[in-house]
Amino acid sequence: MSMKTYTREEVAKHNKEGDLWVVIDAKVFDLSKFSRLHPGGLAVLLDEEIAGKDATQAFFSLHRQEVLQKPGYARLQIGTIEGAKSVIKPLAAGEVSLVPYAEPSWLSPGYHSPYYKESHRAFQKALRKLVDEVIYPDGQLREEDGKRVSQSVLDIMAQKNLHAMRLGPGKHLKGLTLFDGIVKPEEFDYFHEQIITQELARVGVRGYGDGLLSGMVIGLPPVLNFGSEELKKRVVPDIFAGKKFISLAISEAFAGSDVSGIRTTAELTEDGKYWIINGTKKWITNGHFSDYFTVGCRTDGGFTVILVERGPGVETSPIKTSYSPAAGTAYITFDKVKVPVENTLGPRDGGLIVMLANFNHERWVMCCSSARAQRLVVEECFKWASQRYVFGKPLISQAVVRSKLANMVARVESVQNWLENVTHQMNNMSYKEQSDKLAGPIGFLKMLCTRTAQETAADAVQIFGGRGITRTGMGRCIEHYHRTVTFDSLLGGAEDVLGDLGVRQAMRKMPKSARL
Repeated sequence: MSMKTYTREEVAKHNKEGDLWVVIDAKVFDLSKFSRLHPGGLAVLLDEEIAGKDATQAFFSLHRQEVLQKPGYARLQIGTIEGAKSVIKPLAAGEVSLVPYAEPSWLSPGYHSPYYKESHRAFQKALRKLVDEVIYPDGQLREEDGKRVSQSVLDIMAQKNLHAMRLGPGKHLKGLTLFDGIVKPEEFDYFHEQIITQELARVGVRGYGDGLLSGMVIGLPPVLNFGSEELKKRVVPDIFAGKKFISLAISEAFAGSDVSGIRTTAELTEDGKYWIINGTKKWITNGHFSDYFTVGCRTDGGFTVILVERGPGVETSPIKTSYSPAAGTAYITFDKVKVPVENTLGPRDGGLIVMLANFNHERWVMCCSSARAQRLVVEECFKWASQRYVFGKPLISQAVVRSKLANMVARVESVQNWLENVTHQMNNMSYKEQSDKLAGPIGFLKMLCTRTAQETAADAVQIFGGRGITRTGMGRCIEHYHRTVTFDSLLGGAEDVLGDLGVRQAMRKMPKSARL
């Protein structure tokens, strides 16, 4: 139904308590009844620059555009301004943002890339629509109420075989229909996986993001790569279907990056048929709702990785961290847990090989997510600096703000481009070559990603001011990012540890003939 049109002169007559209209982006709103319920108070609406006037600039300096999309507020619109058109429109589901540097260059109009094929572009377009319509709304709700990712979301992702795709290219994709056939299993590569990780990062809620089966991404590869065929047939299908969950349980209160220092033990029974596991694990992502745990244990001859099923002797309790309980971060106790030796992953006492094989992919995934999350912040800051007025001018007119934005853009573009280079190497190297050549570069990349992320978070708070430390309203995305950004700097290896790893890896390749 078409709405009535009004002239600005007609609107101007409704400028007092009980009879109050305003114009926002060429739309006329009747706030007469709502004004006393206004969260910001009646006086704000009765201001001579607001009542009966075009309040577009004032509104968008105080509110996000999504406010007007809420049914309770949308119904206050009674018409439009004669001869004027609305210019502020939310992106449609799946649409690419045109805000400068809001998207990686390969998605920006007029730019080119040697890395992405048509299957990548079609896949990204379809995935973004799914994320916008299904995953984003669930993420906002679950981040606040702390509940696990909705099963309906996991079921939809399973129908598209997204859970399987998140483990990268490989034999596990053979025979599957990937996202309704958009990409064939034999064509699926690490750039497709990078797209998945980066599109999921756009949801912008860190706890939920980790709760969205990140435990599977790091906990299932040891099963796929080192588990027996019988074990994989029993465990993997339910996990890919989103019906059961798995987490990686290595870290303890006693040992983090120092895997050799773990105290959880696994001892063989006298008949050699079972492991008896005792110990604790801490900060285990998804652990609170996991059905399976890929557990690092100290054994007589060294270190062994064992798949433990939730059952007698296994207890989990939630750990409160800076982000939402939706992540399922847990403290786990193993008390005389009896596990069949068939659940051993990789060689007995050779678990270090299993873990080292897992690290590169785990850290690369974190780089994908970090790079995209930084870009979300850049987009928020460009929008805010353009619509916020200070001293009668847009915030962007301040040289210090432009300087901060320049540094933010330089950082996010550098990490994205290095990431794409590493991803290209992964596509063209065997698994053995990746282990030999990429452990150092991926360590450096993760260190750069997480350090630049923290710098960008600090700059964003300065640009948003008090809103940047407020959990709701205009700066909610910035506050959340600033509060949770340090997670990536610790998970998968602390920055200094990874930097040192990179240098040590480089020195192994140092030619003996090199001299100044």
